[in-house]
Amino acid sequence: MKQLDKKSLRKEMRMRKKQYSTEELIKESHPLIQRVLDHPHLQNAKTILLYNSLPDEVYTHDLIRQLHNEGKTILLPVVISDTEMELRLYKDSESFETSSYGILEPTGEAFTDFSSIEFALIPGMAFDDECNRLGRGKGYYDRFLPLLKEAYKLGICFPFQLLKNIPAEETDIKVDECISSGL
Repeated sequence: MKQLDKKSLRKEMRMRKKQYSTEELIKESHPLIQRVLDHPHLQNAKTILLYNSLPDEVYTHDLIRQLHNEGKTILLPVVISDTEMELRLYKDSESFETSSYGILEPTGEAFTDFSSIEFALIPGMAFDDECNRLGRGKGYYDRFLPLLKEAYKLGICFPFQLLKNIPAEETDIKVDECISSGL
C-alpha cells in the first residue's frame, strides 16, 4: 500500500474493519487477549489501564472482568471533553453509563495517581513496525500517554491493522510494544 496521510489511513482502516462482523472480530480477539494475559508486564502489574472496546476493536470486556476478579486494580478511560479524557476505577459491570461516543464508561470519581499505573493496554486504528500508533484522530491518547511515565504501554490490534509505516509527528506517542497476532 502506498503511503497515505493519516486521514486517508483512518478511512482505509475503517473499510478493512467493515469486512468483518462483530462476532468475527470477537473470535479473532481471543488469541490476542491470551497473549496479553501471558505478558510478563501484565502478570506483574497491580494497577492496569485497559479500555472498554468498541465493536470494531480488539474485544476487552471479558479481560476487564477477569483481571478485576483476580484482584488487580482496573482503570478505564472516560472522555470528558473534545480534547481530554480521564481515568476511572472499574468497580463492577453494573457501574457504567453510555457516553456520547457509544462507549460504556465507568461512573465515579477520576483516578489521578498516574505513577501507580504499571501496565496500559492501548487500542489504535493501526500500528506500525516502529510502534507508532494511529488513533481515531482526536488525540486523546497522545495527550494522555505522557502522564503514564511508569506504565508499560502495550498496543493491540488485529493483524490487518499492523502496517509497515504510519506517518508520525512529534506529538504522536509510541507504545513500547504491539501485539497484532495470536502467535
